[in-house]
Amino acid sequence: MQVSEGAVHLDVPEQDGTADADVFFNPVQELNRDLTVAVLRAYRERRDVDSYLDAMAASGIRGLRAAREGYEVTACDVDPEAVELAEKNFEANDLPGECLRADANAHMHEQWYDVVDIDPFGTPIPFADAAFNSARHLLCVTATDTAPLCGAHFGSGVRKYSTVPRNTDFHAEMGVRVLLSALVRTGARYDVAATPVLTHATNHYVRTYLELDSGAKRANAQIDELGYVDWCPQCLWRESSTGLIADPHASCPNCDANVKTAGPLYLGHPHDREFVASVREQVTDEMGSKKRALKLLDRLEGELDTPTHYDQHKLYKSWTEPAIALDDFFDLLEEGGFEASRTHYGGTTFKSDASVSEIESLVVD
Repeated sequence: MQVSEGAVHLDVPEQDGTADADVFFNPVQELNRDLTVAVLRAYRERRDVDSYLDAMAASGIRGLRAAREGYEVTACDVDPEAVELAEKNFEANDLPGECLRADANAHMHEQWYDVVDIDPFGTPIPFADAAFNSARHLLCVTATDTAPLCGAHFGSGVRKYSTVPRNTDFHAEMGVRVLLSALVRTGARYDVAATPVLTHATNHYVRTYLELDSGAKRANAQIDELGYVDWCPQCLWRESSTGLIADPHASCPNCDANVKTAGPLYLGHPHDREFVASVREQVTDEMGSKKRALKLLDRLEGELDTPTHYDQHKLYKSWTEPAIALDDFFDLLEEGGFEASRTHYGGTTFKSDASVSEIESLVVD
């Protein structure tokens, strides 16, 4: 079947919704790809970048869209059918690009690129070491294994991400922080500081864009952003602390219940607000997800950087009280001297610098 996306047209095999298709193409990821194009445009205002590697090319859609933006594209895939299809799609769009049959890890250990994009089915961690070897300025990463990231599949999360994830009421934020922690630690092994400039958790995946800088001191500074979160399943209290050695609370200081500790997590800023604003300026009319992309970027720009979020309905349920309108809820928090913001991934989720007990004292009569 023929698909149009952005300013390119391509042929893809009929899809059955699984990664077992001859060449996998996921139309649900259009938002992901539209934002990638906007990031590639915005990043050129930040650094002089030209070369782009689509490390898992499949139909070639990511590489095609990067080529349309003037990047020198290499589209890599281990599947010969995918390489053949990508070549045809580049030719059909009259766009330059090298379509290469190769193992992604082997190729990334052999070649350098200004921008490397890894978008695997599942966890990106098996490709992370090679990606940090290959990328010189910007590393774009998608993780679709949200259950391990968020702690719902605990053992898998520990094995893949070398951290302790927890299945909490702040699932999406846990996934973001687990992924960033693993990538920051991977980069640091090679004296590379990986600084997230834009990160979002959308539907079934987490996507992040990491700006890379060489140097042990810079890498150490990013390691200093790692730490732990203590969380109480009973009253939903939580507290974060930086450092590589966990020092968990013996019990919840709010209700005296047992607490769970997650980490090491990335506790720093998951995005650069100025860069997010510049990306928003690059979202244009030909993007099929324009409306959703703009809403997402608006939320990201205004979102607090706290490493956890609250779910308003779950808080009220734990207090056995009826929830009030979220705008009124925010007004009460701000009147009490606290910050609050909606999150980009949920209708009733919010971030605040207030503790559970402080929130309860302000919003419950």
